[in-house]
Amino acid sequence: MTAQPQDFASADMPMPDKNLRAIRAALVVPQDREAFDAGLKAVLDEVRVSLDLGVLNAFVHRWWISACDSVKDPEGRRMMHARAEQVMAGEPVPSGRPWREILAARGLDV
Repeated sequence: MTAQPQDFASADMPMPDKNLRAIRAALVVPQDREAFDAGLKAVLDEVRVSLDLGVLNAFVHRWWISACDSVKDPEGRRMMHARAEQVMAGEPVPSGRPWREILAARGLDV
C-alpha cells in the first residue's frame, strides 16, 4: 500500500503537488533539502544510465511523503533531525515508548 493525499490532508493546510519543484519548496528543514538535492542528482544519474524512469517515480513518491510531513508538522521534522544528530554523535538521548506499545495503543496488531 502506498500513501495517498487523503492520508495527509488537512482542511487548513494544502499538501504539496506531487512534482519535484513543489516537493522541494515544501521541505522546511535544511537537512531535508540537502538530502533531496543529493538524492535527485543520484537518481537522475541512474536514469541517464538505465533509462528507467521507475527510480525517478519512486524518488518523487518518497520525497512527496516527506514534503507532506514537512507541511503537516515542520517542528516534528526539525525535532527528528535534531534527535538523529544526537544519535549520530553518540550523545545519550531520552528513550520514548517502544513502537509496539504505541501501535498497540492505536489498536494495531504487531
